[in-house]
Amino acid sequence: MWYGYVGKILRVDLSRDEVWFEPLPDESVLKSFIGGKGLGLWYLFNCLDENISPFDPANPLIFMTGPLTGLPVPCGNNTTAVSINADTGYTTGASHTHGYFGPNLKKAGFDGIIITGKAESPVYLWIQDKETEIRNASKFWGKDTHETEDLIKKDVGEDKASVAAIGPAGENMCCGAGIWNDKHHSFAHSGMGAIMGSKNLKAIAVYGTQDVQIRDEEKLKEVAKMWRENLWKSDVVNALAKGGLPQSEYKYTKESYLLSAKNFTDVSPPEFAVGMSKFKYKPKACFSCPIACSYEVEITEGPYKGFVATPAGGGENLEGVSSLLGVYDPGATFYLIELADRLGFETSTIGSTIAMLIEAYERGIVSKEDLDGMELKWGDPKLVEELMKKAANKEGFIGYLLSLGPKRAAEAIGAENIAIHVKGTGINLHDWRVTWAILLGQLIGGGYSWPAPGVDAWATEPDIGYDSYQDPFDWRLKPKAVRDTQLKKNWVDSIGICWFADWGVPSALEFEAMVVEAATGFTVSRDEALIIGEKVINLERIVNLRLGLRPEDDIYDVGPRFLEPPPKGPGKDKDVRKHVKWMVREYYRLMGWNEKTGEPLKSTLQRLGLDNLI
Repeated sequence: MWYGYVGKILRVDLSRDEVWFEPLPDESVLKSFIGGKGLGLWYLFNCLDENISPFDPANPLIFMTGPLTGLPVPCGNNTTAVSINADTGYTTGASHTHGYFGPNLKKAGFDGIIITGKAESPVYLWIQDKETEIRNASKFWGKDTHETEDLIKKDVGEDKASVAAIGPAGENMCCGAGIWNDKHHSFAHSGMGAIMGSKNLKAIAVYGTQDVQIRDEEKLKEVAKMWRENLWKSDVVNALAKGGLPQSEYKYTKESYLLSAKNFTDVSPPEFAVGMSKFKYKPKACFSCPIACSYEVEITEGPYKGFVATPAGGGENLEGVSSLLGVYDPGATFYLIELADRLGFETSTIGSTIAMLIEAYERGIVSKEDLDGMELKWGDPKLVEELMKKAANKEGFIGYLLSLGPKRAAEAIGAENIAIHVKGTGINLHDWRVTWAILLGQLIGGGYSWPAPGVDAWATEPDIGYDSYQDPFDWRLKPKAVRDTQLKKNWVDSIGICWFADWGVPSALEFEAMVVEAATGFTVSRDEALIIGEKVINLERIVNLRLGLRPEDDIYDVGPRFLEPPPKGPGKDKDVRKHVKWMVREYYRLMGWNEKTGEPLKSTLQRLGLDNLI
């Protein structure tokens, strides 16, 4: 009898048109890596051949739930996609989605899916209550993510199914292509949509009705209730709840000088988001989520009046295809977000690439003749729309150029100094030049989203000793803050909950440990939870080094603009560049890694019980 887990992994080989099931690994593996990101990395490590590239059919695309996915705990809805990062090419990729996809997968009888191979023609997977089919998807190829979701629900005859689909950006294997599900949600980072496209896999549809067994249901309900009540003590939760970020007209982000603008040549333009509060909002909660950060929004005035968008919660999607490109109109912002979602683009990566190209045109690095006769300028939503469509379809030279992502596109035209990227892909998009811990977390990560938040902005971390915000420019404090918050974040990324149920929530770590124990029967203390997070980080580092990561990549494989002092605000004249090398190496030291090579020390791996991995 399995508790918390359902005990099965679905294996799919698209080249051979075969599916089969296998049991979860033994208990010692589960206790070390739990699920989600941790267990996904364990499978990637064991599948990996050093010669595999992201688009090699042998590269596994792994979808993994955690023991709390699908359970009645705060935000028990996380699923993590793990593979070789298609955007960087030399690190692991990890991307999280929410909504109902993971709960449906668990209720259908599977803890995860591992997909290898490449289909001869477009296909989709239909998973329902322990049964799986590989179906023809040729008639859906070329459709956007939302159209695909609706059409496949009709095709399988189940309106309650969750459909995770790629759009044209994924089909054409563009940098920054993601996988969208349940309209609002996505595996946005690491180029997961491009990997799916390389396999001719258009979508995965899943629906389940089975219960997940819980070891101590009464204890789980008791702890979950206390945890749910504590959510509202978090600054993050209060800012995001009920689709609150745009309704506040981005107040905190602008006042904190975190709003990215015009390829980081400006910061926090006050006119951005003005008028957003006048639109009609309908919060859209995920499975077991009391926060409801996602929302449906109807634009009620201006040139886009009547348009309805379906964004996820959070803020980077609000910036990537709008403020970063000088587009400040609130209606245009939501129109462009919706377009990016439908095309299947993560907004930071495509936005940073377009922003770099606009500035390059402005500086005379490229001309109208170089760009298929197009004139580029800031603040033109119609232009941004046209450029995104060209990029998703690799239309013309300019479309091909934009499909490369910010680093490779900048290299192609000699504009490396104005690109914003980390390891070749878009950053988690806010202007982190005023929050040096978050900036350092981006640098030491694998080129995806939030490796570590630090405690400079958005939320403190009282559970691990950070009751107040740090001085965001005190570089001496940042390596430890990054290490400490990264341990906690990687635990959270492995248990099956949305990070918003944890970030800055007092006693969340204790609640999580107790709920995992109640769900699975595994005895886990809060300190052991952090050790699990440390194991996940070290496993990821081992895989990254095997894929070709070098220590200098954590210091130098970054767009120079990302490290320049911002033009105004509290970060003006504060230069992080002279501290980066020390901060990275000090982070290595605190992690128990060789300070020069970035390799985990043998003593560290022995302490964590991971010495068998090298």
